[in-house]
Amino acid sequence: MTPVWTTPHRTAPVDAVVSLPGSKSITARALILAALADGPSRLVRPLRARDTDLMAAGLRSLGTEITEDGADWLVTPQLLRGPADIDAGLAGTVLRFLPPVAALTSGRVAFDGDPRLRERPNAGLIAALRDLGVEVDDGGRGKAPFTVHGTGGVAGGAITVDASESSQIVSGLLLAAALFDDGLDLSLTGGVPSMPHVDMTVTTLRAHGVDVAATGRGWRVAHGDIAARDVVVEPDLSNAAPFLAAALVTGGRVTVRDWPEATTQPGAQLDRLLTQMGAEVRRTADGLQVTGSGTIAPLVADLGEVGELTPVLAALCALAGGPSRLTGIGHLRGHETDRLQALDEVLTAVGARVEQLPDGLVIEPGPQRPALLDSYADHRMVHAAAVLGLAIEGVRAGDPGAVTKTLPDFVDRWSGLLGEPAGVVS
Repeated sequence: MTPVWTTPHRTAPVDAVVSLPGSKSITARALILAALADGPSRLVRPLRARDTDLMAAGLRSLGTEITEDGADWLVTPQLLRGPADIDAGLAGTVLRFLPPVAALTSGRVAFDGDPRLRERPNAGLIAALRDLGVEVDDGGRGKAPFTVHGTGGVAGGAITVDASESSQIVSGLLLAAALFDDGLDLSLTGGVPSMPHVDMTVTTLRAHGVDVAATGRGWRVAHGDIAARDVVVEPDLSNAAPFLAAALVTGGRVTVRDWPEATTQPGAQLDRLLTQMGAEVRRTADGLQVTGSGTIAPLVADLGEVGELTPVLAALCALAGGPSRLTGIGHLRGHETDRLQALDEVLTAVGARVEQLPDGLVIEPGPQRPALLDSYADHRMVHAAAVLGLAIEGVRAGDPGAVTKTLPDFVDRWSGLLGEPAGVVS
């Protein structure tokens, strides 16, 4: 029987200060570069969740030594080797960051994961690896399961890549490119969604001493060593979204601790987007503070760079004072679930009127009603249900355990935000 979480309903303003664990995106990149570096590294306070544990397990299966030291990970590079079988779960980072690493090994490396992983698009990465001379057996699917046959190195050079379905395709190639014999000169055939994630990859590479430059048509990475570097992992700003949204829904105040002064995380755009929706946003000595006014303004925005924030923002739109239009997010159909279809179903269930666009959603609030909402095995959909439940009594979320992907104790943290006992899942 699928567990069900009755999400807390709140009529009084919330007033809380929240601390969040490390960024999944930064942890994933730090793990890859530490495994390919020229010496040992320490990752300070990395995220420990399903996605990052799968990444660490995948690297271990390729020979990397990763040990725990309290809350930190110590990473010692070793000679990459196969054969190996890598479980990517439902993690796009594992699906797209590890195959270029696997290409550097000597041996067969097979990739598979959850049933939904087999639906996530990956043709752009597989085609790029083949253009680099890597043998990949995918049965013509362009998706998992597939096998990379490493020969101990990758020639590198100039390639043209279709990354229109995921920026992770670009990041995965760039992260390993310094160890390709001729580096990498990557050109794009079109646009890339979630460009801040590529900016994060480039910034991280440069911090490890890698020579990477934008070319106007893509990026060029020079062959060379990847310098070992200890990394302090920032809080995950995307996981801050539901907590900050609680301030708008309840007309209260929420502060997220240790908000970085400068960051490449897409979640940093929450301050701008929540301000557009009527919040007062300011930096304090504790972090980023969001205060709601008791009303939520509709949002008209292109979320192409910050697609991962869409479920929480869409939930706010269903509670707003008028229709909202969210665009630039057609690529969300290939995420953990088809997020546009899932949001249509969830928001319609609680009374909103939703129109799907080719690249987004139009959301018009309607008479609110309780509902049992599917999580679609997607952590962000559980976050959306929690936000809706603050305003709509009787909202229940099926399979809340989907949050283990990036924030395993979300249900308890959410209850703590509201000053309630630990979340109860039946």
